[in-house]
Amino acid sequence: MLHAWWITTNLAFSAWPSVFPNASCAVALIDRVVHHADVIAIEGDSYRKRDAESDMKARRKRSAP
Repeated sequence: MLHAWWITTNLAFSAWPSVFPNASCAVALIDRVVHHADVIAIEGDSYRKRDAESDMKARRKRSAP
């Protein structure tokens, strides 16, 4: 039986060694994760970040005297 996995990250694969104990560990993990994967890199601004900034501006506007 096949299983679908979704893995999301804000870090590019090149930045993963900063999270894992050493570069070899990060390379091995990436190799195993993407072996038969379809990798979709999404460029552009985050909708969550945009909405959060919009909400913050609205709150500031309401609380301003």
